[in-house]
Amino acid sequence: MILELRQYTLHPGQRDVLIDLFEREFVESQEAVGMSIIGTFRDLDNPDRFVWLRGFADMESRAAALAAFYGGPVWKAHRDQANATMVDSDNVLLLRPAGQHTGFDLAGATRPPVGAPPPSSVIYATICYGERPEHLTEPLASFETEPAENNFPALPVRTGEDVFVWFSRSPGPDPLPSTRERLRLAPTGRSLLR
Repeated sequence: MILELRQYTLHPGQRDVLIDLFEREFVESQEAVGMSIIGTFRDLDNPDRFVWLRGFADMESRAAALAAFYGGPVWKAHRDQANATMVDSDNVLLLRPAGQHTGFDLAGATRPPVGAPPPSSVIYATICYGERPEHLTEPLASFETEPAENNFPALPVRTGEDVFVWFSRSPGPDPLPSTRERLRLAPTGRSLLR
């Protein structure tokens, strides 16, 4: 599995505009061409950041699915509205599971309908730079840098970084070393990861 951890910086006051558009138009349309929209989130520490997780079976299917979606009718119809909400969409980590059975287990998860209220849960994404912690706090999944070259250059990803990322429902130890970054994420109404 390949995972994109995507962090978008938005114009002030535009996060809910993008979330409404995303949940209405971009979930099923991306999944129809072979992607998995694993989670969509509000960053609890930055009101102008939208974070989401997109999965692919492998790098080859990633290239094909991205070409199909971004060359297709749904993106063409709504891209101007989506792009108008964004300051930056290039903060993207390309990841792979850190070991066997470390990806997300979403078996049995069902996506709520458009307009569903968000859950009250919080998901923590902890990004470690150049280190792999020995003890993880109740991880839901863990990933590491995918070293393959970005095979869809129209969508940039961060390169030259060695990261280890784990997702949990509890924050883990504090204070964090300076080589770590923690995101506190509130799932949106349609997020599979809740």
